[in-house]
Amino acid sequence: MSKMLKSSGAMSVATMLSRVLGMLREVVYARFMGDSWVAGAFILAFMIPNLFRRLLGEGALTAAFIPIFKEKEAQFGEAGMWHTANAVISGLVVSAAALVALVVIGISVALALGVESRDTRLMLELLRLMFPYMLLVCLAALFMGMLNARGRFFLPAMGATLLNVVMIGTVLFIAPRFGESLDERIYALAYGVLAAGLVQSGFQLPVLYKDGFRYSWVNPFKNDVVKLVAKRMVPGTVGIAAFQLNVLVIQAVAFWFSPTIVAAFNYAVRLMELPQGVFAISLATFLLPTLSGLAARKEYAEFRSTLKEGLGHVFFLNGIAAALFFVLATAIVRLLFERGEFSPAATERVSLALACLAPALVAYSWVNIFARAFYALGDTATPMKISVVCLLMNLVFSIWLIFPFKQAGLGVANSITSFLNVALLIYAMKKKLKRLSFEGFTKNMVWLGLACILGGEVAWIAGRVWESNYGHATLMLQICGVFVPAAIGGVVYFISGLALGLSQPREFLGLAKRMVSKLFGG
Repeated sequence: MSKMLKSSGAMSVATMLSRVLGMLREVVYARFMGDSWVAGAFILAFMIPNLFRRLLGEGALTAAFIPIFKEKEAQFGEAGMWHTANAVISGLVVSAAALVALVVIGISVALALGVESRDTRLMLELLRLMFPYMLLVCLAALFMGMLNARGRFFLPAMGATLLNVVMIGTVLFIAPRFGESLDERIYALAYGVLAAGLVQSGFQLPVLYKDGFRYSWVNPFKNDVVKLVAKRMVPGTVGIAAFQLNVLVIQAVAFWFSPTIVAAFNYAVRLMELPQGVFAISLATFLLPTLSGLAARKEYAEFRSTLKEGLGHVFFLNGIAAALFFVLATAIVRLLFERGEFSPAATERVSLALACLAPALVAYSWVNIFARAFYALGDTATPMKISVVCLLMNLVFSIWLIFPFKQAGLGVANSITSFLNVALLIYAMKKKLKRLSFEGFTKNMVWLGLACILGGEVAWIAGRVWESNYGHATLMLQICGVFVPAAIGGVVYFISGLALGLSQPREFLGLAKRMVSKLFGG
């Protein structure tokens, strides 16, 4: 157990550092290129190799490969294990390199035939430069899986941190010297993406070499292991593909309508991912093995109780975060992004998208919890089917709303379909667990929602008072303009929850007391 805690704790530190640096990367990107048409071209171009990275390298490939990797170690020792790794690496390099060559040749032909739009031409040129990144990060993901299987967690988890460090360094030190105008300097960011991919994959090799890994070519075309890995990848890839393709199509439509929408909506999404990643995904990760154990023992009453407890905790944490994002959107975006090329007008555009996305935060978080509950019951099909339906609806709403409302329309579409996703998951879960009742739970969530609204209203009033009396002329005033209203609203929210007799604030208060007592040796 101590080894598990040590490993998971190390990964948590690395993951948190990566998330902080990821937000810092967005801050320096915003300062460098704002939400201009150039920014839209770069973000869309980067999304495409990132799509293939997530389909091939992130999750599906490693989930299929690691069990086979460990199985070969048990059967044939380290020699068989490394032979298996070399076969999969050879197959990945061949397939990914062929895809990269096809895409690069296709883009080159399209550019040679002539592309009149400056936006589309820049996007295609950037995509041609960055697409090889897909091969590099697929290799990085595979190396990470190999190291995890060997009991090494902290170093591979630092890969995303190094990726962000290289990208930030490119923006700060190389891009300003890369040309005169932004549409010239943006190419430095594309080269930075390639450099980051090289660093992320290459820095893991010395540790693998120390563990005994030596790469040698293994013909993947007639290799049974490669075929088995590819076969096992398919279900996981299908589940990931629906969401990623949906995002790509929506952003492509937005780019065609107005390239600035792509960048504005992207910044809002990145802000939303911070509390979702810190709270919801962490809790969902904890719940999966817990719920799986209860389901295996057929302790369904405890399963239902644990599920509702997890939903309540996520609502308690992310409900107030959503309310604060909604009422303080402009102040938050101004504090983080408004400098350099990111103008006050850009702040208004991004903050509008953030305010429209904010209601979806709780729904997104609940979707993660319910998905883990279905997985624990051995049902991966139901959440995937519901997800596909909702993503298609999201695509329809996005295309419909983007024309009159631009980035705000994308935010509204995502909020509507996220709540639809939750409603369908609840309906399906109640059918699966016949005695799953939300009667008392629903009443508590209504009271908690009212406390969120009260806390948000107080934060909004405090923000207006601060702005009218002190403004936001300096960085310190901007910091206080976010954290003072947020703190006041958060305190009102917490006290309201206690006054209403809700369990969530009492439990968190008890946890805080125990942590303080332990810290001071009480």
